[in-house]
Amino acid sequence: MTYTLHYWQGIPGRGEYIRLALEEAGADYRDQSPDWNAGDPAKPSFAPPFLTDGEVTVGQVAAILFYLGPKLGLVPDDETERLWIHQIQLTIADLVVEAHDSHHPLGPGAYYEDMKEEAKTRAHAFRTSRIPKFLDWFEEVIEKNDAAGGWLAGERLTYADLSLFHTVEGLRHAFPNTMNALEEDYPRVMKLAEEVRARPKIAAYLESERRQPFSNGIFRHYPELDA
Repeated sequence: MTYTLHYWQGIPGRGEYIRLALEEAGADYRDQSPDWNAGDPAKPSFAPPFLTDGEVTVGQVAAILFYLGPKLGLVPDDETERLWIHQIQLTIADLVVEAHDSHHPLGPGAYYEDMKEEAKTRAHAFRTSRIPKFLDWFEEVIEKNDAAGGWLAGERLTYADLSLFHTVEGLRHAFPNTMNALEEDYPRVMKLAEEVRARPKIAAYLESERRQPFSNGIFRHYPELDA
């Protein structure tokens, strides 16, 4: 069965979290612009990304990964551990929202140029308070994981590890000065990110044309918003 990922083309965005899971698993999938007629018309998706798998349509990044995790072998068998990984993924989703709002604090409908001053205030709080708060938590989660391997949960990679990797990459793109100053304080998080980058299928994907560069999406680099 071929999965179909419905997402805006030309930006990694939230769709990248799904792509990384599919790529790591070597799954057969199509990546296309949203087909709003896909799936059950009585259960419409609110926004991309959404995934179709035969008769099943799933929207929202965390829900898609919760669905795909067992199918792709990216979660353990234990239900409690699966819920814990889902919780980690939802926390990553919170960070992603805050990253976006650092450059669009007045809402997505306005242009960045019309809210620069507000964005500077929001980005300052994000850089100095919120990024460290999230990274503190991820560092603690890895440290307290009793299993070997340095992952967020269990003894092998899960979809949450892939998502944390992409989030670190996005923060490095959007706030390079901030991340350069912070990274040495989070050795476990940064080691995890490098371990993900070095995985054969992920490394091949990152070098391929399928990997879309950061652009006008969630993680945006505006020098005036960085430290």
